[in-house]
Amino acid sequence: MEYNWRDVALYALAVGAKREDLMYTYEKCLKAIPTYGTIPYWGTVNVRPYQWMPLPASMLAADIIKPTTSYLNMDHEIIMHRPIDPIKGTFQYQDEITDVYDRGEDKGAVVKTKVLVRDEAGNDVCTNYSTTIFREAGGFGGVPMPKSNVVIPEREPDFELDDYISPVQNLLYRLTGDTNKVHVDPEYTRKMGYETPFMQGLCSFGFACRMAIGALIPGEPERMTRMAAQMSSVLFPDTPVKLQIWRMDAGVAYFRFMNVTTGKPVLNRGVFEWK
Repeated sequence: MEYNWRDVALYALAVGAKREDLMYTYEKCLKAIPTYGTIPYWGTVNVRPYQWMPLPASMLAADIIKPTTSYLNMDHEIIMHRPIDPIKGTFQYQDEITDVYDRGEDKGAVVKTKVLVRDEAGNDVCTNYSTTIFREAGGFGGVPMPKSNVVIPEREPDFELDDYISPVQNLLYRLTGDTNKVHVDPEYTRKMGYETPFMQGLCSFGFACRMAIGALIPGEPERMTRMAAQMSSVLFPDTPVKLQIWRMDAGVAYFRFMNVTTGKPVLNRGVFEWK
């Protein structure tokens, strides 16, 4: 996957960068938001409409399982090995299924995938781990999905940051590569059981990353080493959001990304780490 500074800037705008965030949008002083490294997860960037494209492992699993309902991402983790070159580069990536977990006949199966991303020189840039739930595939006698060991403190957060998901945020984010129809096609989305197209989970993930950097390591996105979170609820465009952050240790914070309208977490049990 080839990219240049325009793709990096577009991604920043798609995850809510503001006009004062020139560090993410102006090529003179450009830095990449680390979660730009999640883009190869979908494997659909720089592809003409209707052209054949390689599918991520989670979609290959969907083709095998052939669910009659939509499948959804449950969580995502990105581990940074080096900063992303913000001006131009080539991502080489390998997508593989690493685990399949059984949540029971009523709750479905979970497929875990790993996407290792390298630059054109073969250097590791980042590693993505993601789990996707298929609600009709459970009950096959497999091992249960391990539980997260992240416990959000009961005390007040150390930081609370407000933001807003614009009415066209889903349309802007899909230009970065996630062209799943549930995020754009009203008729298809209704068939899948939702009233209207909703936000991409990795867009919320990018929002939280950008906001956490601003609070914990302002101006230094290259210091982020790891970020992970569970995707807890569907988020619709035109919605106010809030990031809650708890400092836990040197270089470690927990977070929740909240839907202000409903009071529910969109991302929960989040971890942000930096050096």
